[in-house]
Amino acid sequence: MRRVRMGLLAAVCVLPLTGMPALAGPQQGPVFQDGEAQPVFDPAQAVREDLFVTAPVDSDRDGQDDVVHVQVVRPAETTQGLRVPVVYQASPYFSGGNDVPNHNVDTELHVPEQPGNRTIRTAGGDERVAAAADISWAYEEYLLARGYAVVYGESLGTGLSTGCPTTGAENETTGAKSVVDWLNSRAPGHDASGAPVEAAWATGKVGMMGVSYNGTLPNAVASTGVEGLEAIVPIGAISNWYDYYRSDGAVVAPGGYQGEDADVLAKYVHTRADREPCRTVLDRLTADQDRITGDYSPFWDERNYLDEVDKVHAAVLSVHGLNDWNVKTRQAAQWYAALREHDVPHKIWWHQSGHTDPLRLREQEWLRTLNRWFTRYLYDVPNGVEGEPRATVQREDGSWADEAEWPAPDAREVTLRPTPGGPERGGLTAARVPGRVSEGLRDDAGQLAEDLAAAPSSPNRLAYFGAPLAAPARVSGTVRAELALTFDRPAANVTALLVDQAPDGAVTVVTRGWADPQNRHAIDRTSPIEPGKNYSINVVMQPDDYVFAPGHRLGIVVLSSDHDFTLRPKPGAGLELDLSRTRFQLPIAGSVE
Repeated sequence: MRRVRMGLLAAVCVLPLTGMPALAGPQQGPVFQDGEAQPVFDPAQAVREDLFVTAPVDSDRDGQDDVVHVQVVRPAETTQGLRVPVVYQASPYFSGGNDVPNHNVDTELHVPEQPGNRTIRTAGGDERVAAAADISWAYEEYLLARGYAVVYGESLGTGLSTGCPTTGAENETTGAKSVVDWLNSRAPGHDASGAPVEAAWATGKVGMMGVSYNGTLPNAVASTGVEGLEAIVPIGAISNWYDYYRSDGAVVAPGGYQGEDADVLAKYVHTRADREPCRTVLDRLTADQDRITGDYSPFWDERNYLDEVDKVHAAVLSVHGLNDWNVKTRQAAQWYAALREHDVPHKIWWHQSGHTDPLRLREQEWLRTLNRWFTRYLYDVPNGVEGEPRATVQREDGSWADEAEWPAPDAREVTLRPTPGGPERGGLTAARVPGRVSEGLRDDAGQLAEDLAAAPSSPNRLAYFGAPLAAPARVSGTVRAELALTFDRPAANVTALLVDQAPDGAVTVVTRGWADPQNRHAIDRTSPIEPGKNYSINVVMQPDDYVFAPGHRLGIVVLSSDHDFTLRPKPGAGLELDLSRTRFQLPIAGSVE
């Protein structure tokens, strides 16, 4: 979740916005047309200022409240009495990152890891000047032109902010929230000389927005219910950090960053000049994250924003890639479902790309959607967005569809069961499998899941496919594999894949999920596995929205370790699947008959 070695977060990317209307010249106030703020302010005349906001937390334990370094960029008209709303981006990435090796994942399960020496190297050296470089953003000019101030806040323990980075803990939320409080005259701010600074130019209405970690902080701050935060736009964002680094008890990785964990990310973003005060805090992360059992714990509960979703009142425009294996789709789907349940104003965009900003994909329509969202909730212009379709979904062919809600309202749960032949390619049926039939596999973490799924036969996985589809079948929501498994040793990974087999035989992995069978009763409790005994193990796959084309076959593949995501023990663990007690639950719009 870092970087421009890009994990969870690309820090700042500056892209030209094409198609911007010509400026209409200086105005006394904002102008709205067709429910959208118009570009009537000159971004070139914007005022930029640096300041520090005091947060009511002492995460570096130096006896003083932490301070957040803030940059404000606001229309020049605000110096003449105009008050404007704010779009605020909080980030731990504005000052770069450090060289921090990931954990070793080629290790046996539930055996304490012996990490090597980890060196911390600040990207720009340890010497920092008091004056920060200008922070920028792809959206800055667009927003300034339409009468919004743009505010940047460096997350605690990063850049010129004090405090410690903690990968999503309460202190980071408090630090980011303090800027919203300052914009509403509830928190003190000062300049580099210590002189007080107030946001007299601000209306008090704030929107937060960002990608990845920069989109996660809006979720975190919204979960506090802070007054003045009226809208958030989380893009590729986390709602529960446990689900970023764990999956039902299994230790898993963000896609492309095998071995990363909460401590690695915190050390990566720890870019404040004096890092000594945070060493104890960061060392504690390594112990408390628990890479041994993978159990949910108070450490992870502190980083679960779903716990506080009942406090959210900010209108949420969520954006996520259906092929994002860094911040996986569960993060957006579970947040969105909780918002719906609590009647929070909500809308979701699903696109077919990975961990990216929709500005790169559908610029003009995205900017129109964003403009209308902020116009409605930051300027209180009644443009009707709350009555528009709640979901926008990009299909596999690149087309886009607006829908009433997500998951697809016409999706219904379908139960399929495996039929014998899994070491090669067994079948899938809606009928019950008579008698007791068992099939086995041997774990080999050295093989890629994609290769195992595509292989016509393998001793290292079990594969089951339905008949060729007569009509399109859409999976919209969460697929669950309810597996009856026997193990020949007391620890093993369990992985399940949903796959698409084309008429030419090519197999594509659609979505996947992982579980630790020792957490079969609860994610916060490890229960021993007795070799030779059959257990019911549920694997919840990452939510998806995918259309299987006519002539294609829907398939489920069961394996043990997933090379790119799970820990990778030595090959050999044996798993036996009881087909008669196994079933797969799929949310289907259409038919799989």
